[in-house]
Amino acid sequence: MEKEAPVVASLAKDITPDSLVEERAKRWVRLRNPWACSLSTVVASMLGFGLLFLMVQSFLTKQLDVKGCGMSYMRPSFAKYSDFDTEHTRFASKYSLYLYREGGIDDDIRVKGVPVLFIPGNAGSYKQVRSLAAEAAYHYHNELRHDIGASRAGKRPLDFFTADFNEDITAFHGQTLLDQAEYLNDAISFILSLYHTPSRSTRDSDLPDPTSVIIVGHSMGGIVARTMLTMPNYQSNSINTIVTLSAPHARAPVSFDGEIVRTYKAINDFWRHAYSQKWAIDNPLWHVTLISIAGGGLDTVVPSDYSSIASLVPETHGFTVFSSSCPNVWTGMDHLAITWCDQMRKSVVRSLYDVIDVSRSTQTLPRAERMRGFKKWFLTGLEDIAEKALPHQEPRTLLTLEDNSNAIMSQGESLVLRSLGRAPEKPKPYLLPVPPQSPGEGKKFTLLTNEKLDSIGQAGKLEVLFCSVYPLQAGQSAALFSMNMDLSGDSTGSTRLACKNAASDVIVLPASTRQSTHPFKMEEQPFSYLQYDLEDLAEHQFVAVVDKAGEHSTGWVIAEFAATSDSIHRSDMSLEHLLTTGYSTRLPARRPVVSNVKIPALHSSLLAYRLHFGRRSCDMGELFAPLVRQYITDVYESKFFVNVKDVNINLHGVAPYLPPASMARSKEHGLSLQIWSDPTCDSTVEVSLKVDILGSMGKLWMRYRLVFAAFPLLVVALVLRQQFRVYDDTGIFMSFAESLNECLRSSIPVSLTALTFLSVALAGARHQSKYDESWLPGRLANVTAPFSYQNNELLLGSDDSFFWFLVPVFGLMCVGICVALNYATLAITHIITMAYSVLRSASLRSEDGRRTPAAFAVTSTRQRLITTGILLSLVSTAIPYHFAYMVLCIVQIATCVRALKLARDSRLDTNYNFYNYVHSILILMIWVLPINLPVLVVWVRNLAVHWLTPFSSHHNILSIMPFILLVETLSTGRMIPRVQSSFRLFTGLLLFFIATYAAVYGVSYAYVLHHLANILCAWLVSIHFDLFSISPKRISSMWETVDPSGDVKKRP
Repeated sequence: MEKEAPVVASLAKDITPDSLVEERAKRWVRLRNPWACSLSTVVASMLGFGLLFLMVQSFLTKQLDVKGCGMSYMRPSFAKYSDFDTEHTRFASKYSLYLYREGGIDDDIRVKGVPVLFIPGNAGSYKQVRSLAAEAAYHYHNELRHDIGASRAGKRPLDFFTADFNEDITAFHGQTLLDQAEYLNDAISFILSLYHTPSRSTRDSDLPDPTSVIIVGHSMGGIVARTMLTMPNYQSNSINTIVTLSAPHARAPVSFDGEIVRTYKAINDFWRHAYSQKWAIDNPLWHVTLISIAGGGLDTVVPSDYSSIASLVPETHGFTVFSSSCPNVWTGMDHLAITWCDQMRKSVVRSLYDVIDVSRSTQTLPRAERMRGFKKWFLTGLEDIAEKALPHQEPRTLLTLEDNSNAIMSQGESLVLRSLGRAPEKPKPYLLPVPPQSPGEGKKFTLLTNEKLDSIGQAGKLEVLFCSVYPLQAGQSAALFSMNMDLSGDSTGSTRLACKNAASDVIVLPASTRQSTHPFKMEEQPFSYLQYDLEDLAEHQFVAVVDKAGEHSTGWVIAEFAATSDSIHRSDMSLEHLLTTGYSTRLPARRPVVSNVKIPALHSSLLAYRLHFGRRSCDMGELFAPLVRQYITDVYESKFFVNVKDVNINLHGVAPYLPPASMARSKEHGLSLQIWSDPTCDSTVEVSLKVDILGSMGKLWMRYRLVFAAFPLLVVALVLRQQFRVYDDTGIFMSFAESLNECLRSSIPVSLTALTFLSVALAGARHQSKYDESWLPGRLANVTAPFSYQNNELLLGSDDSFFWFLVPVFGLMCVGICVALNYATLAITHIITMAYSVLRSASLRSEDGRRTPAAFAVTSTRQRLITTGILLSLVSTAIPYHFAYMVLCIVQIATCVRALKLARDSRLDTNYNFYNYVHSILILMIWVLPINLPVLVVWVRNLAVHWLTPFSSHHNILSIMPFILLVETLSTGRMIPRVQSSFRLFTGLLLFFIATYAAVYGVSYAYVLHHLANILCAWLVSIHFDLFSISPKRISSMWETVDPSGDVKKRP
């Protein structure tokens, strides 16, 4: 103890008042330094920008689908209906209605067929109709016009109408969407009236007048189409068929406007409620069919996941399909290409001609027949809901064979024809016996060929028949059959078979040879494929494959009955296991022609994969190269890969923020691979699948773009909370950068950790909710499901706890973005300050260096009051508050510039406090600005077309008044007083609530963040004016009684 005394005395001598002052000065310099940057900030920013770079680079360069659209050509002309004026609609001065006519074919502008209305999308042009309308005109002119059968079936030209919305922006503005829906309902009434007017119609007078219009909507035009049925001016049953192209049905593309979010909810609730009704009479949409076509990964404008209608419409009334699934299309397409892609427009137009019937007043076939036609043109035919025509046909072909014919093959033997035309003198039949059905053992019949299958009466190379023995009875005539195929020759004995032709059930597959590169390349004739469950063939005894080639040809055929168990390879590996080890399987040498690999764990749209197909050389010569179909069943997305070796696999399965399907679509979920391989090679095939981690990162951008508008406000709110806490404790308002440094060591990691645990808990709750609903009856599940949809709107919107790491990943990215924005704002304000110092030398302070309203403010108090009053009156009448907000951001930048100049000139601590304060408020306003810009753009667009009708929701002065008061107060140089009472806790709680809301609800309800920031401004204004102790006497001197240093003057 005696030895320690001198040491203590020495330390006491070192701690002097001068050293304390020096230490405090160093701390103050560090806290006020706007460029402060700690090691933790550098590391977090570098990690964030590294992850952001990998995500963007992956999005732009990895897992990209190949573009395969063919160009379309037309000679467009448009006839405007000038008489569709204000007597018919209140929007006549803003919007216009046109009729499309193809030059050289449709010169008559009178209506003559079936009305179809095309609705353009967000900022879309009415001229986008030209590709579809031109194809419709040419298809009818070149094919259907001369087809007597088509004419008897009620096929007439399609009259394409289109609306000119002056490229309105509907994705950002709910009221504009409602206006378009109201206008189009008026337009439908006008269009239908044209067919009732003899001078404007050339339709046969014997035909019933149309009572409905077919709708084709692109992008947001598809949402407008669904909205039309919910509007008060909707004419009942005037719409019964809707086809949408890249339309975001499930969710609004952005949530910056409250009206668009509420409108989406109202529309989707209306559709869900309608289809939850038990009786058709209670369902106003019972007659409506809705087909949603998505472009896939090439659509970088709207996530194709949003095109799903699985949560809105039952499969009896509609479905979602991807363009890569459509027969003879087989390619993805971007957001605009889907309107002009030659393959796609052919499928859409032919499907429309399939479902029309002018002999009915609705102009369309009944709903079930319409659905059958759409499935034929848009689905591959391999889906579970694909309908087979064979069981509903009658035998039309009588096949006669010799009694001693060797055409009948052994039970269980496969048919392999490596060439056709082996018997050129007459057709040669091959009969495969249909095996008996065994309980518990499922079998399928499959046939694959590179030739087109003949229908009845066609003289091609190959025909497939399903036959039953036709007993020979006295007096029975073969005239009952439209086709008599006698292959018995001069034989006295013969066997007669009554057969059904299988051509109507042919599934078209892209040709896959050693020379094939992409499925949409049509250099070779597509393959023909038949697939039947054994139950579908119960009434038949034989499958007859008839080789009708007159000469030797390179055509080949493989046909067989195979056990379903032999063709299915299922993996129940977990996603974690698949991520670490991948998946691999070996297809045996003796295998069916088609194999199915099912991996239920791979159902997320956030992951991408690499598929490797290892194969050996074929000694006998390969009939065809391996062909792979990647598919999922939640929505009908199929992708075909020809001549497979190594391919990229990505899918639109379970996506974040989307509500679950109204009813289970299939028992099998997750990724499935259907593989056609040549079984004659007698060699094994290795199939391996691995997760592509870098390729998966690019998938985050399309699903989580709005995170970068919401999560940064989490960071900003926590930084502001730290600044106010320190200021109230010490009187030092630290810089935004230094506060961020401290938050990265305290509140931000804690918040991200808590949000990570919350995301895991929410995922578990959603998973349990799905399990609880799975046992409910279909209709009841459909009714109760909407009450759980909001779970999908929270945080990152995922129901898979595997993706817990996305919360810290996006947190790091947003920290880096906030750091970058802070320094960019600092750089800009410093540059402007230097220019301002050169141009204006007047002082912004009094003689003692203090800020005073007279010296700092640009205008007098009276002028500011008048300006504020004028701005508020304009907001309440003419301009949206979003415009006023942008003006306030500019004013706040000017205040920051003058505050920085004052701080640099005076070197006073109080002036640095003020500068850091106004700079932090500017950062907050900058992050809120993107939420206001879309509505501002809509307002400017309306001004450009001279549409001055105000939108009531945008003229609420309470939505902007606190911002105005705070910015005006700061423009006078007034510093916010320190709060010493318990009210200081409310500031921290309010900012913490804003941070929490930004993270949990910010993506789904981004527009609310403006109002939360507005409430914060109102609170700060109340602190500025000390409204807790306000009295009438103080109101008169409120603008003059606040000391610029930040302390409230005490009254004597």
